[in-house]
Amino acid sequence: MKICDLTQFYSPVSGGVRRYVEQKVAYLRKHRPESEHVLVVPGEFTESSGDAQARVYTIASPLISRTSRYRALLKLHLVEEVLEREKPDIIESGDPYQLAWKAIASGRGLEIPVVGFYHSHFPEAYIRSVARYFGPLAIAMAEDASQRYVKSLYNHLERTFVPSPVLANLLSSWGVERVESIDLGVDTEIFYPADIPTEALRLKLGIPADCRLLLYVGRLASEKNVKTLFRAFEILHGREPGRHHLLAIGDGTSRAALNRLRSSTGAVTWLQYCGEATQLADYYRLADLFVHPGVQETFGLVTLESQACGTPVIGIRGSYMDRIIFSSQTQWADANTPESLANAICAKFGLDLREVGRLASIRAREKYSWEKVFGRLFTIYEDVIAKYQH
Repeated sequence: MKICDLTQFYSPVSGGVRRYVEQKVAYLRKHRPESEHVLVVPGEFTESSGDAQARVYTIASPLISRTSRYRALLKLHLVEEVLEREKPDIIESGDPYQLAWKAIASGRGLEIPVVGFYHSHFPEAYIRSVARYFGPLAIAMAEDASQRYVKSLYNHLERTFVPSPVLANLLSSWGVERVESIDLGVDTEIFYPADIPTEALRLKLGIPADCRLLLYVGRLASEKNVKTLFRAFEILHGREPGRHHLLAIGDGTSRAALNRLRSSTGAVTWLQYCGEATQLADYYRLADLFVHPGVQETFGLVTLESQACGTPVIGIRGSYMDRIIFSSQTQWADANTPESLANAICAKFGLDLREVGRLASIRAREKYSWEKVFGRLFTIYEDVIAKYQH
């Protein structure tokens, strides 16, 4: 079987989608050496790399964000050329924009089935957040338009993979057909509890040895709700100066807000990116508590990785991420406000976090290994290929 992934959600510093694709290739190399993988993504130059089993085609594309390094893939004729050359057995589209429509058109022309992964709930994350500035009528119109767009796009696909049963049901209620709930996973050989040289690593990062260390990993962007986290940290710092320290790993349009927080508190360490999974695992292990303020996540891969490493998570109740939290959410924030999140963080520190993290790690690693995820995914691929009507 030859699989081709097409996505614009891919850059040198991107997170969840890149991890998903990389883990898929790793799964192929380990468990399906007879299969091949092709990846088509935007990049600075048009070029190809890889080997007989896995190849990456980058297509020169303009930057749309200098912080996230995302690009808009506009040279769609080059996508067609790759597909004609490679002739995959199945195409998977990883974003809902022009590249998805190109995948559909090329799939029909080349008689290749096309599936899609609904990585981002973009009507909620982007369209609604913009429309709210124009009032309730604009919100209602934007929601109606986005629902119709999602239905129109994804009903052209043979399957739509959604990383949340609740979100899958929502899309079905909008009229999207052939929806499959597919979890993401965690590399259990990298993300697991382990003793690390905590004092040396804190010293290297400029983190006091006796403070409570909070960790955030992800894009610094409004759709990630990071400003609620920053304000919550200000509240914590105001209550007990020097008691808490924030380690933030990621970049984005809210970098300036993080820099202001760092200047005003003197208790923030920022890393633009961590590309090594083994190093990222050590950062998870270093933290006392992982803070995830997101309310629009379709899955929340970083929360799964943190728990797998034995570090518990705190956040805001009521997101699609709730089902992958393997410790009590009694202490979680019950409202999307800085005060509620700050109080939740304080309440969580009233527990035995080491024991909470240990138990969460067992459950996360047992239930969400990548092997299980891709085992099911490839069964669906085979079914789609077998039943595809040219």
